Amino acid sequence: MSGWILRSDGEQLFTLRLPHGAVKTVGRTARADFILRAALVSRLHCKLTADASNQLVLEDLDSTNGTRVNGKRVKRAVVKPGDTITIGRTDFLVTAD
Repeated sequence: MSGWILRSDGEQLFTLRLPHGAVKTVGRTARADFILRAALVSRLHCKLTADASNQLVLEDLDSTNGTRVNGKRVKRAVVKPGDTITIGRTDFLVTAD
């Protein structure tokens, strides 16, 4: 496995790619690594870490509306292929590359 892919399936299509070892932020500001201009997304909403042990760790960055994994609001979670991450109103399906 060489990394992670998160794909949205809503009105706006987004694809986020994270190679192993990457640490990326998601938000609506230009300071975010992945800019997601969508409803209910905070300036710096969450952080994704593709760590060396082949895990993808999601951390909410005290966003106003929270971050969800499989419908459950989380502060921090290890996500797996097949999980759904919700940022604002955008759902991302997690797959391994």
